[in-house]
Amino acid sequence: MSRTSRTTLRRSRTALIAAGALVAAAAGSAAAAAPFGASAAAAAGCTVDYKIQNQWNGGLTAAVSVTNTGDAISTWQLDWSFAGGEKVSQGWNATVTQSGAAVTAKNLSYNGTLASGASASFGFNATGNGNSAVPATFKLNGVACNGATGPTDPPDPTDPPTDPPAGSRVNNPYEGAKVYVNPEWSAKAAAEPGGTRVSNQPTGVWLDRIAAIEGANGGMGLRDHLDAALTQKGSGELVVQLVIYNLPGRDCSALASNGELGPTEIDRYKTEYIDPIAAILGDAKYAGLRIVTTVEIDSLPNLVTNAGGRPTATPACDVMKANGNYQKGVGYALNKLGDAPNVYNYIDAGHHGWIGWDDNFGATADIFKVAATTEGATVNDVHGFITNTANYGATTEDHFSIDDSVNGTSVRQSKWVDWNRYTDEQSYAQAFRQKLVSVGFNSDIGMLIDTSRNGWGGANRPTGPGATTSVDTYVDGGRYDRRIHLGNWCNQAGAGLGERPKAAPAAGIDAYVWMKPPGESDGASKEIPNEEGKGFDRMCDPTYGGNVRNGNNPSGALPDAPLSGKWFSAQFQELMKNAHPAL
Repeated sequence: MSRTSRTTLRRSRTALIAAGALVAAAAGSAAAAAPFGASAAAAAGCTVDYKIQNQWNGGLTAAVSVTNTGDAISTWQLDWSFAGGEKVSQGWNATVTQSGAAVTAKNLSYNGTLASGASASFGFNATGNGNSAVPATFKLNGVACNGATGPTDPPDPTDPPTDPPAGSRVNNPYEGAKVYVNPEWSAKAAAEPGGTRVSNQPTGVWLDRIAAIEGANGGMGLRDHLDAALTQKGSGELVVQLVIYNLPGRDCSALASNGELGPTEIDRYKTEYIDPIAAILGDAKYAGLRIVTTVEIDSLPNLVTNAGGRPTATPACDVMKANGNYQKGVGYALNKLGDAPNVYNYIDAGHHGWIGWDDNFGATADIFKVAATTEGATVNDVHGFITNTANYGATTEDHFSIDDSVNGTSVRQSKWVDWNRYTDEQSYAQAFRQKLVSVGFNSDIGMLIDTSRNGWGGANRPTGPGATTSVDTYVDGGRYDRRIHLGNWCNQAGAGLGERPKAAPAAGIDAYVWMKPPGESDGASKEIPNEEGKGFDRMCDPTYGGNVRNGNNPSGALPDAPLSGKWFSAQFQELMKNAHPAL
């Protein structure tokens, strides 16, 4: 479905079935075949509510709810036929297929059982001519649902197009919308001295393990957050930001953010993690929310830079590259989460200090395309990409550019830039967007930049270019990003809050966001036993002298940090002190 589709029509229909019985053949003869998902002795009955939510000249979005009024069934199949040449292009919360005019919707693994009186809901997009009618008849498990049809007024072709109603995709979900403020993060921020200055800012909700879906350790679960978002929404539009982060063998190059699932546990990832999230997001109760998902940070780029014989390769990344479970997991997540028409998937695209080199740039775009066309996903399941998630790269570097030179030496040859093609996140995001389109992603994809910790304000913020003594004095004296090395990523000393979240700040950029909640640790500065699978990474140790991935430089990490995701008061205070724009 196009990101810019509009609607002029709503329709609905209820189909009622007269109860019927499935009778076995007479004794001594072969038993009659029972309908799909029903026992031979079950009494069948149903009602169907079929709504055409959105319709435009070229397609439609429909929501269907089927209620079982007969005996309990363990699987279900709903059949109907189109009369106007419609073709199903996408379905969610059911497997929707089509042969000619005949359409079949079958339950998924998590919604097949229907007790008497229970309902299942699903939806689909289809192409059409703008005059789609509600189907005349339905069959549940082979038994006809006969009944009256609700109002089906034809569309008025003179009606002007209107803004898409709640639940239909828009070009940029952030435009014209508020963004959800996580009450748990907000309370922690407000409890800090001076924290009320930013505690009303929207941040991402991290679903970093299976238990987080229902609510880990007494915290809010996914439904709790979505219910709170409905309250915050009021009568306007509201974006909810989720981080989908639990791949098998997660973060194969950094121990601090290792996860609960082993390298081969792709089936658990699908059935225990993604499927329950998809079921919740597909609940019609939340159709009026715009749900943005950041899909699996720091995963796919690892297969390019930290596997396959690279100097930075790790054994764990070699395993994940060989078994393909990163691509399978991301593809499955895109496919299932993208089924809901109000979900906007943004794949994590690393950052300029990781992917900006020639060897990494094109190869990463290619592997994103592989993942986005794996496990049933298509590029239509990808609304965009996000850069700098939980990282520190400056949004823009104003005092030097990649085209500058000093005494005939290119900025690219400086120790800081080190032959990278990009100096900051915005130039990287804009260029990478074009590369992604060139390998087959839709031309209207948008980019997000996480600005939660990349402000680099305070007394050390440069006010002009560095000295032209050498290319290194020029770059080092003028750069906002004060890290020791671009490869440093854990709890960086001197960092500050960056640009406040805002929609459409630059060409091709859907929004600046705070996807990483400021004040939540990147990882523990010393080993801390835990049941979350999170290891101790020396890059979070302020005494560490570095490795090949950061040029064997000191880590630049703050001391006394807790486990990743835990509240780190000292870091939050430093982020506020060094905020730019200043608080």
